[in-house]
Amino acid sequence: MPFLIATDINKSYHVGSQRLHVLRGLDLAVERGEMVAVVGASGVGKSTLLHLLGGLDRTDSGSIRVGDADLAGMADEALTTFRNKHVGFVFQFHHLLPEFTALENAEMPLRIARVGTAEARSRATAVLQRLGLGDRLTHRPAMLSGGEQQRVAVARALVTEPSILLADEPTGDLDEQTAEALHALLREMHRERHLSSVIATHNLHLAASCDRVMRLEGGRLTAA
Repeated sequence: MPFLIATDINKSYHVGSQRLHVLRGLDLAVERGEMVAVVGASGVGKSTLLHLLGGLDRTDSGSIRVGDADLAGMADEALTTFRNKHVGFVFQFHHLLPEFTALENAEMPLRIARVGTAEARSRATAVLQRLGLGDRLTHRPAMLSGGEQQRVAVARALVTEPSILLADEPTGDLDEQTAEALHALLREMHRERHLSSVIATHNLHLAASCDRVMRLEGGRLTAA
């Protein structure tokens, strides 16, 4: 049984007086430990799909199951708890809090989850060190390179030890060399933590390094 199963997903939005149908009967199954790339043109719905899979938004219809959890059947509070415990998000733009250090940014999900200060700091430090940022713990985002900022964002996504990693154009704002280094790091962390990962990307090189590539077009996924 796949770990993540999305079945007959439909999602639309109101745009002025019109209704824009983004996803139409979409199906996706991701095995535990599998890394799936989702490619497609800008605006086709890749971000929408990730938001639905991670519980940031709700479908119009269809079901999403992660393990034994039925996201569609969850109340808002339960969905928030599920998302915070089980899902790690990495976005194109790091969204780090500028007034906080790398360590403070990375430990934020644990502090929100009311993990004790000492444990949160220890876990965040360990992840940052694993990502090669052990000498940047006290640096604020403005003192970090673009690649370092994105690695802090990856640390923030992984610090809760999620079972799912969702990455939305994670290297889209980086130069080619830095992007390749981050690609390799994401693959390493995926394998080490036995994650189920869905990576939305324009980067065909990153996509090709995943276990499977799916194309989102016309609101549905097909094998690329």
